[in-house]
Amino acid sequence: MTGSHKGAAAGGRRSRLRRTALFGLSFLVLLVAGVGWGYLKLTGSIDTFSADGVSGDRPPDTSEGQNVLVIGSDSRSGANSGLGGGTGEVGRSDTAFLLHVYADHKHAVAVSVPRDTLVDIPACKEPDGNWTAPQHNVIFNGAFSVGETAEGNPACTQNTVEHLTGLRVDHTIVVDFAGFSALTSAVGGVPVCLPQDIYQRDLNPKRATKGSRVFAKGPQSVSGQRALDYVRIRHGIGDGSDIGRIKRQQAFVGSLVKKVKSRGLNPTTLLPLANAATDAMTVDPGLGSADRLLSFAMSMKNIDLHNTKFITVPWRYEGARVAIVEPDADALWASLKADRTLDGQNAAGKADSNGSAAPKGRVSASPTAAVSGAGIDVAVYNGTTVTGLAADAARTLRSHGFTVTGTATANSQDQKGTLVTYGPGLRDKAATTARLFPGARSTESAEAGIQVIVGSDYADNPSAAPAEPTPDAVPSDVADEARSADDDPCSDLSYG
Repeated sequence: MTGSHKGAAAGGRRSRLRRTALFGLSFLVLLVAGVGWGYLKLTGSIDTFSADGVSGDRPPDTSEGQNVLVIGSDSRSGANSGLGGGTGEVGRSDTAFLLHVYADHKHAVAVSVPRDTLVDIPACKEPDGNWTAPQHNVIFNGAFSVGETAEGNPACTQNTVEHLTGLRVDHTIVVDFAGFSALTSAVGGVPVCLPQDIYQRDLNPKRATKGSRVFAKGPQSVSGQRALDYVRIRHGIGDGSDIGRIKRQQAFVGSLVKKVKSRGLNPTTLLPLANAATDAMTVDPGLGSADRLLSFAMSMKNIDLHNTKFITVPWRYEGARVAIVEPDADALWASLKADRTLDGQNAAGKADSNGSAAPKGRVSASPTAAVSGAGIDVAVYNGTTVTGLAADAARTLRSHGFTVTGTATANSQDQKGTLVTYGPGLRDKAATTARLFPGARSTESAEAGIQVIVGSDYADNPSAAPAEPTPDAVPSDVADEARSADDDPCSDLSYG
C-alpha cells in the first residue's frame, strides 16, 4: 500500500471516529437536554403548601431516620371532578400513612392510620389566619378538612400525626385522585388481585341493582381510573370496612413499589413518573423542588422489597369508629424513633456497646414506673422557648395512662420550674400527675381541670423527664400483621 493510500485510510478512520464521537456527543447532549427539560418542567409543576400552619410545639428531631407523611386527598375540585368518589368541594383525606425510612436506608415501614380513628387534633391554622381550639376524641380525617377548603389542610394533618406519634414529620406529600391516576398510567399499570368478582354496586352501594362486573376475581393489572376504582373498593369484600380496604391499599402500594423498582431507580426512569405525579401533587416546602424530590426518591434505592413493610396502627373497633390500642401503639412509635425494625433489629446504622441502637432522648426514671394516670385528664403547656417540650411531656403522661386533652404554648415562656395547677377536688390527682415531674410545684387554681406547665427545669434535666424505655420490639401480634412489598399480591387482602 502506498503512503497516499495509507494516509487516506488513516484519514477515513479518523473521520469515522470523529463522526462516531460527534454522534455519541450529540446523543449525550440530547439525553442531558431531555432530562434537563424534564427537570425544569418538573420543577415548575410542584405545588407546595404553606409551612405557617405547622405547629410551633413539635416533637424534637431525635430519630436518625426520616418520617414522611403521605396523604391521599379525595377532593372533587379541578381535574378530580370526573374521577368518581364523594361529592362537594371540601378536600378530605381518604388515605394516610406515615412512611419511616430507617437510618440505614435499607429498611422502611409505612404505618396506615384509618380515616375514622379517634384522635386528638391539636390547634390548627385556618385560611383566615386564626387557630382552632384543640379537639379531643374526634376522627382523624377531620384534621385535613379544617378550614373547609378544596385543597385541604395538610399542615393540620401533620400536626395531628406528630401529636399522635411523638415523631417529627420531616416531609408531607398530598396526592389527589388525578395525580394517583396519572402515576399508575405512567408506570404502565400495577399488578393487583381481587379475592372475588366486583360489580358496580360494590363501588356505589346506593345502586338499586348489582350492575355489570367491574373486576374479575384473581390477578390483573390496573392503571388510571381502574386503579382508582381498585383502591376505593370497600363494600362487597370481607367485612366491608375501611380497615379491610386499607389492607388492599397496602398491597397496591407494595405492588407499585415493586413495579417502579423493577424499572430501576435512576433519574431517567423516575422523571416521567415524577412528572406525571407532581401535576397533581402538593408537598411541604422542603420537597418543593425537583432536585429535592428526586434526591429523596434516590435515597431509597437500596431498600430491599422484603424490608419494605406495611402495617396499620394497632387498633380496635369502638362502635362505628376505630380506637388506637395502647400500649401497643406507643411501643410501635418508640421502635421507629429508635430506628428499630418491627422485629426489634437495629436499623440505625450504628450500634452502642451492646450492639443495639444508641437511643436518643430521655431515659426512664424508675421512681415513676408505678405511676398510673388512669382516669386523669391533663392539659399540657410549654412554658419555655424550647420547642417540643409540651409534646414530649404529653407522651410521658400518655405512656402512664393519663388522658392528655391538649397541648399548647403557655401565655408566658419564662417558666423556671414545672408547675401543676388543679381545680377544686383534684388535689390527689394533681399530686399523682406531679410525680412524673420531679421537683414540680402543685397549686390550686380557679380554672377547672389539671394543667401541667413545663418549665426550663424539664428542658435542663433529662433525668427528671421519664419516657419510654429503649424498645425491644413491637408486640408480635402487631408485627405479624405486616406485609412486605414482595408478598404475593393475592394474599391477605381483607378482614372477615
